[in-house]
Amino acid sequence: MFAIFESILPIFLLIIAGNMLRRSPLIRDETWPGLEQLCYWFLYPALLFITIANADFSKLRLDALLGALSVSVFAMILLVLALWPVLRASRLIRHSQYSSLFQTAIRWNGFMALAVAQKLFPPEGAAVVALVMATIIIPINIASVFVVTRFADSSASWSKVLLDVARNPMVLAAAAAVVLRFMPFGLYPPLNQTLDLVGRAALGMGLLTIGASLRPGDFLAARAALWTSAFLKLVFFPVLMISIALAFGVSGPALDYLALCAAVPTAMNGYLLARQLGGDAPLYASITTLQTALAFFTIPLVLTVVAQLASG
Repeated sequence: MFAIFESILPIFLLIIAGNMLRRSPLIRDETWPGLEQLCYWFLYPALLFITIANADFSKLRLDALLGALSVSVFAMILLVLALWPVLRASRLIRHSQYSSLFQTAIRWNGFMALAVAQKLFPPEGAAVVALVMATIIIPINIASVFVVTRFADSSASWSKVLLDVARNPMVLAAAAAVVLRFMPFGLYPPLNQTLDLVGRAALGMGLLTIGASLRPGDFLAARAALWTSAFLKLVFFPVLMISIALAFGVSGPALDYLALCAAVPTAMNGYLLARQLGGDAPLYASITTLQTALAFFTIPLVLTVVAQLASG
C-alpha cells in the first residue's frame, strides 16, 4: 500500500501546488478561469483523443470490461436516485442539496485517473481509463442534467441543455478517436506527435487547476451531504464496481484499471452545470474538496485490496 501511496503522491502534490498558487499573489485570480477553459476546450480533449487513438486493447477482454463498466454506472445512477426518498424522510439532505449530492456521487475525475494510471500502470492502463471516459461521459451527463433540472428552481431549456451535451468537447474528441480507429489509415505522424505533446501538458495543467478550484474552508458546511456523498463515491461505488467486474469475469490488470476509475473522486465540471441550471454550486465545490482530500488515502486502499483479490 505504501508503494501505491508514494506513486500517487506527485499527483496530489500538484493539486496542493495549484491550491497554494491560487492563494498566492504570484498569479492573478482572473488567470485561473482562462486556464480552466484551456483545459476544457483543448488540452483535455486532445489528451482523450490521442490516448484512445493510440491505445492497444489487444490484450484486454473489452466485452467483459465494458459490460461491467456499463452495468456499474447505471446501477449507481439508479441506486442514488432510489436513495432520495430515504434522505428526504431523514431530513438530513434538503431538496435543494440533492442534485449536488447526486452529481458528486456518480461523476468521477477521469483526468486524475489518467494521471495515476500513467504513473502506476503500463500504457494500456491509461488507454482503458480513456475508453471508460468515452463510454460513460454521455449517460452521466444526461442523468446529471435530468436530476439538476428536476431538483433545481430552473427553467432551463432541455433542447439547449442536450445540445450542450452533444457539443461537449470530450464527447466529440472521444467519438473522433473511435471513428479514426475504424479507418484504414492512421493519424499523420507529425500531428500524432503534436497531440502527444499537448496531452503531456494536459495532465499537469489539469491537476493544478483542480487544486486551484478547491476550497478547504468549506469542509464544515452541510456536513450530512458532504459525508453521504463521500461514502457513496469513495467507498460504495468502488465496492460496487469491483463486485460487478468480478461477476463479469474481469480479472488481472483490467480489474485494477476499473478499480482506479471507481476510486477517484468526483469531477469539478459538474460545478458549472449546477451553476448554470440553478443547483447548489457552493455545496458541489465543498463536496469536491472533501472527496479530493480523502481520495489521497482511499485510492491506495482500494488498489491494495484489489491487488490482494487478484493474488488469491
